[in-house]
Amino acid sequence: MRVDEFDYDLPRDMIAQHPAGERSRSRLLVYDRATGKIDHRNFSDIVNCLRKGDVLVLNDSKVFPARLKVRKATGGQLDILLVKSLGNGSWECLGRGTGKGKAVIPVTIGEYSASLAKQDDCLIVSFASAEEADEVMAKFGRMPLPPYIKRNGENGMMEDFDRYQTVYAENTGSIAAPTAGFHFSDQLLDAVRSVGVDILKVTLHIGIGTFSLIHTETLEEHHMHGERYELDEASRMFLNEARSEGRRIVACGTSSVRTLETVFQLNGNASAAGTTQLFIYPGYKFSAVDALITNFHLPRSTPLMLVAAFMGTPGLKKAYREAISGGYRFYSYGDAMFIS
Repeated sequence: MRVDEFDYDLPRDMIAQHPAGERSRSRLLVYDRATGKIDHRNFSDIVNCLRKGDVLVLNDSKVFPARLKVRKATGGQLDILLVKSLGNGSWECLGRGTGKGKAVIPVTIGEYSASLAKQDDCLIVSFASAEEADEVMAKFGRMPLPPYIKRNGENGMMEDFDRYQTVYAENTGSIAAPTAGFHFSDQLLDAVRSVGVDILKVTLHIGIGTFSLIHTETLEEHHMHGERYELDEASRMFLNEARSEGRRIVACGTSSVRTLETVFQLNGNASAAGTTQLFIYPGYKFSAVDALITNFHLPRSTPLMLVAAFMGTPGLKKAYREAISGGYRFYSYGDAMFIS
């Protein structure tokens, strides 16, 4: 299947630059897969979309301030994005502007010294220790906002430390947020519980596998980078029982879907913790998820392909056309969909 089948035009002013004033005040497009019917609501109405006995699955991964501005000996500055810890204070990172010819260059971040080394197709930044790397991130790190969110040259406004994070984030490790969860406040989660919905948490640390766009001509040629996930044994047993009882499993976010499908696609026999490279696109047969809460995604992105697989490509195109004509806000800080 060709990737360009999933291109669409979006006016730039529909890309949300800031979160909604209140988390649950964002809009919600509700899509019924059985009928193709679309309803327009506010996200606080998610309580009425859920029903007693549902299991709502949230990804509790926490975003860390992975974006750093480093200074080279020449005085030039370089933005880097920490991607993966290699241990002992070294991190695989993304960045440009290291120049040609030098395998290792010294850099500083505030009063801290580090080195940048080119290694194959990536960069390695090395600090004196893991503890020092943590100190640098705590003092100078900025939230790793996607590039379509413009901050007049800065990607680190204070509101993002709070709002580019779910209220239930707990396990640190993501370099991009599970954005479908942004819309839940503590009060809304309490309201969800009050109607008889069980809430269960999984962890998938979002990395470049999720936010990298697809650059191949066909979906079949694309390969996902591995991302770490975890579902504890008690939760896996609970989900197995819920599924056997015919209860509806509602995933909040595509990262929750990938975690559940990784664990349960082999009848629940896959490891409850590990690394997943599962790429879900049209034609995939779901085994663990019955309904989905998700944001609106970029063209040629892996989350968009997952949503197309879940609701059908015609349904996806219909919903996106209506969202654009209806003035919905798109992407990370944008509005949401509920697909049942």
